[in-house]
Amino acid sequence: MRDVFVSDGRSLTGDLCRFFRCPHAALALIFSACLMLALAPSRSWAVPSAPAPAASAPAGAAPAEAPVVMFNRTVAVYRAPFLGVSPAERARRTHLYMNEVLARSGAGEVTILKEPQGRVLMLDGEMALILTLEDVDVASGATLDQTAEQAKHQLQQVIAETRESRDESRLLSGLAHAAVASLIYIALVTLVLRGQRVASLGLAKRVSHRTDVISVAGTPLLQREKVWMLARWLVRGISWVLLALLSYQFLGYVLSQFPYTRPWGEQLSAYLLQVAAGIGGGILRALPDLFVALVIFMLARAVINVLTPIFNRIERGEGSLAWLDRDTVRPSRRIISTGIWLFALVMAYPYLPGSGSEAFKGVSVLLGLMISLGASSIVGQGASGLILMFSRTIRVGEFVRIVDHEGTITELGMFTTRIRTGLGEELTLPNSLVMCSVTKNYSRTVKGPGFIVDTTVTIGYDTPWRQVEAMLIEAAHRTPGVLSTPSAQVFQTALSDFYPEYRLVCQAVPSQPRPRAEVLSQLHANIQDVFNEYGVQIMSPHYLGDPAQAKFVPKSAWFAAPAKAPTDDTSAS
Repeated sequence: MRDVFVSDGRSLTGDLCRFFRCPHAALALIFSACLMLALAPSRSWAVPSAPAPAASAPAGAAPAEAPVVMFNRTVAVYRAPFLGVSPAERARRTHLYMNEVLARSGAGEVTILKEPQGRVLMLDGEMALILTLEDVDVASGATLDQTAEQAKHQLQQVIAETRESRDESRLLSGLAHAAVASLIYIALVTLVLRGQRVASLGLAKRVSHRTDVISVAGTPLLQREKVWMLARWLVRGISWVLLALLSYQFLGYVLSQFPYTRPWGEQLSAYLLQVAAGIGGGILRALPDLFVALVIFMLARAVINVLTPIFNRIERGEGSLAWLDRDTVRPSRRIISTGIWLFALVMAYPYLPGSGSEAFKGVSVLLGLMISLGASSIVGQGASGLILMFSRTIRVGEFVRIVDHEGTITELGMFTTRIRTGLGEELTLPNSLVMCSVTKNYSRTVKGPGFIVDTTVTIGYDTPWRQVEAMLIEAAHRTPGVLSTPSAQVFQTALSDFYPEYRLVCQAVPSQPRPRAEVLSQLHANIQDVFNEYGVQIMSPHYLGDPAQAKFVPKSAWFAAPAKAPTDDTSAS
């Protein structure tokens, strides 16, 4: 039977590796192994057969380590030759000799003798093995006495398990414990699988009710099938984690019930405990540093809370500072808050868990490289926005013309400027475009609120310029929203080859919120009406000869079909 365990060790390991795939097959395998262990003769498999001698190392190479394994336990490790005998040969001889010693029925007392050559482990007064100073694992910081004590403990474990393997009552007891553990394991696996089905159905019902509630403009924001599938995968993942933990614990417990497989069970349990202890210890060690980082962030938050009332008062127009007013308080608030949080992050960075690891450093370098290479245009847009804000070139509420776009500024952001035209459009312009373009501000030079309205007409030299100016001013007075004070002005901007150019400039403050395009449209309409009333044609005399009749629209034809005359004379004017 001893040879059976040695020769079939590979197949046993393969079956155990497939444990998680088929728990019932693993149970059958474990029961068959337990039955073989229980019914085998007590002395025939007490110790495994001696390992095959290792191949001799090449000349000049350091001798390889050779462990002394008894009953699947490593009693000692030879790391250097002794009296000309290589570590592998020492291990082979020790193995054969200890087989003979353990086969005897002695008291099993292990003692350590201190000799000049090293430490000798005695079993019932007979030498079991000898450890020299060269056999000590110097890298782990162990001493010769510690190595000998550890070997003594392992040898005592081997003796106890050897005697246990000869006790049929102990084997039957282990088999009974394994059977009870198997029943409990099957019950728990069944409970987890049924709980998975119940949880999947419950989540499906909740998802079907919740996805219809979360909607935008009557359209569900989440797709029911996608959310249901995600919930199923989540429940399935949790259940498989539970099954893996149950199987792991079950396998370790069953293997620990029999002497020959007990080291395997102890290794499984020890590994899980090491992982749990490592995670728990890492959390406990990180708590003081996390507390320091939390204090730093709380201080940053407190500073921002102190500055918030000051910013709020300035934004409401209740006060100002020498360098801060109502127009620049919003970007200044963002810049100062961002700077405070960045400073707090830099100060708290060394206290964050994992900040000293190479992975954390690599990710930090990668993020910095990505920002430096890919965010150059964004940084340029942000810098342009800050220049526009703090230089006060344009402000929210002013009417401006940028390139070919004109309208009222509704938002002056860090990266873009929003303009609302009088035609029902809202334009979003990059701040870099605003910085690099000529901006006409129609609201900056006016007296009080409002904006400048201007238009240009070209009239021939045969029309008196005084008459043209008077007609343009009269058209401005007729336009609702154009102020009488300051009065409208007319400028002759050019004397071209065929006509002078007249530019009408006036200030408009509509009594009701009306866009500049609407005021300008009414002004153009009034100019045409006034010129038609006085019989002056608006046609630039860019011609070869005068027409036979003047080109203007008489008042009787102002409302030719399909136009309709207004019923109120006041509105018609």
